[in-house]
Amino acid sequence: MALDFSLTPEQEEIRDLVHQFAEKEVRPNADHFDEHEETPWEVMRKAHELGIGANAGFPAQYGGGGVDFISELIIQEELSWGDAGTAVAIMGSGLAGAGIIAMGTEEQKEKYIGMLCDPKEMRIAAMGLTEPSSGSDSLALETNAKKVDGGYLLNGTKQFCTNGGIADIQVAFATTDRSLGPAGIAGFVIEKGNPGMRQGRKERKLGVRASHTAQVIFEDCFVPDDARLGFDAQGNSTGPGAVGAMMMLEATRPAIAAGALGIARAAFEYARDYSLEREQFGKPIAKHEAIAFKLADMATKVDASRLLTWRAGWMVSQGLPFTRAEGSMAKLFAGDAAMEITVDAVQVLGGYGYVKDHPVERFMRDAKIYQIWEGTAEIQRLVISRYILGERRAQPRPMAKAS
Repeated sequence: MALDFSLTPEQEEIRDLVHQFAEKEVRPNADHFDEHEETPWEVMRKAHELGIGANAGFPAQYGGGGVDFISELIIQEELSWGDAGTAVAIMGSGLAGAGIIAMGTEEQKEKYIGMLCDPKEMRIAAMGLTEPSSGSDSLALETNAKKVDGGYLLNGTKQFCTNGGIADIQVAFATTDRSLGPAGIAGFVIEKGNPGMRQGRKERKLGVRASHTAQVIFEDCFVPDDARLGFDAQGNSTGPGAVGAMMMLEATRPAIAAGALGIARAAFEYARDYSLEREQFGKPIAKHEAIAFKLADMATKVDASRLLTWRAGWMVSQGLPFTRAEGSMAKLFAGDAAMEITVDAVQVLGGYGYVKDHPVERFMRDAKIYQIWEGTAEIQRLVISRYILGERRAQPRPMAKAS
């Protein structure tokens, strides 16, 4: 049969394992970490030890779990069902790791991905691309890397870095030669303790508050030649380059969609269960069409989000290029759906939905960022429109997940 929506036994086992973890370890602590904006270190360590953190999807040859990409999406959904902020804290190293895998030499991947997969010690990574004056225009970087003897000196500020300032490994993009335009952008790996790198302001956020977000500031930060991604010891390029790698990171967008899906599903399930218990006018409010139809729309959006997300994930796992911006479609739809569903969940609960006695207000706050980060909803629409109007060719073949 050519079309099959069923999960393999291994994928079902992963789903059950992560769901139990989310239910027992993530949800009971979610309110605390949200209220105090505290990094859930112990929960993160337990996930790492179980192999259901970012290490799950890293290739087995570097010490990772080597799970298929659909399994990664399942992990993202279930953890985000537990709590989106904690899920981001657990999985936040994935983007930086994807950049290293896309651009790095074998030696760099063995070193840095190996560090992130060390079973004896949990280490985390951060990605630095956004800057105070460049967000959607991600290639308009002001951070510069000046070539010096033996390496580079980085100067500049990175904004909104997940794990910024607390990461063991920071992947940062900087301009080496402005005259070359985008071709002059390079990626670098900076390890914790480098005296030229420091944390700037830690952000106070509306949602996903268990995840640490901060500025990272580089001041004459020396990075040796062997920490510039994609170049061998002789200075020869070995990868797609920073711009090519950033385009290939489109393959990570389904994972963001899966996070939004987890929030949406949690909100729908809570609103559904509440509506079956709450009675008004002599019957459960779920029996009133105004609520029943709202729940029907919510359920439909959840399923549509998952189908778009899994389609894009299947394409990544098969090494197929996104010919119609399928990754952007998944992220756009799932992000918008999560926002709509969480708002509706608050409405179903009425006044109770607006207070912290119930988690739907947190779900709503968490959902908003999925319309913003890793490419705003507006940017996703721009990307999709260019593909369907023939203004842009198929993206480079996404990074198939090695096992």
